Amino acid sequence: MSAGTFTPRPGAAPVARMIRAQTALETRMLLRNGEQLLLTVIIPALLLTLFSAVDIVDTGTGAAVDFLAPGVLALAVMSTAFTGQAIATGFDRRYGVLKRLGASPLPRWALMAAKTLSVLVTEVLQVALLTVIALALGWSPHGNPLSVAVLLLLGTAAFSGLGLLMAGTLKAEVTLAAANLVFLLLLVGGGVIVPLEKFPGAVQAVLGLLPISALSDGLREVLQQGAALPWGDAAVLAGWAVLGLGAAAKLFRWE
Repeated sequence: MSAGTFTPRPGAAPVARMIRAQTALETRMLLRNGEQLLLTVIIPALLLTLFSAVDIVDTGTGAAVDFLAPGVLALAVMSTAFTGQAIATGFDRRYGVLKRLGASPLPRWALMAAKTLSVLVTEVLQVALLTVIALALGWSPHGNPLSVAVLLLLGTAAFSGLGLLMAGTLKAEVTLAAANLVFLLLLVGGGVIVPLEKFPGAVQAVLGLLPISALSDGLREVLQQGAALPWGDAAVLAGWAVLGLGAAAKLFRWE
């Protein structure tokens, strides 16, 4: 037995291990938060069930669930990647959690990576649950699952960038109010429940450029109409992703 057998070897864990641990922590915190569960799971599931079962909004020909399911999937992405992440990160910043983590061996980019992975894990659970509910309501999806995955990832990047930008520049209380207000406005005017065709032509053109509209319409083209990847909607989402993530990286304040 050598003299150094029991010598302590202090040092940071490998970055990959730290990211996995932080991702697991972020995911547990998200799923334990009642308000976040309301936004990310309960509201989308209730909207899908209610508007599919009750003829409240004219969704055109075909079963209502075929129109609603893609929009609600887009809403689930927005609720997690934008609203939930903005609120959680905003209060982490206010209470000094980000500042303390920034002083730990975990690099700041790794913390952002862990938050992003946590969002993706939550979205997988959301999509699985909403798909089961939609299928039980008679949904008949079409299209290529790969195209759906590309749209969901682009939507996640777009909303995540906007959520981090809001959380990193505004006070936590302002972020809480603004994120919930944006959620409600985009729920009504983003083509999730009400078709964009119901709005005046000039308003339609503006609403069609919103990330929630691009994600809803893109998913609808693939899942309802069986189309290939809608490049126009994908380009809108990519543009918002570059804009949001770029601005967040430049303007995010850790304290």
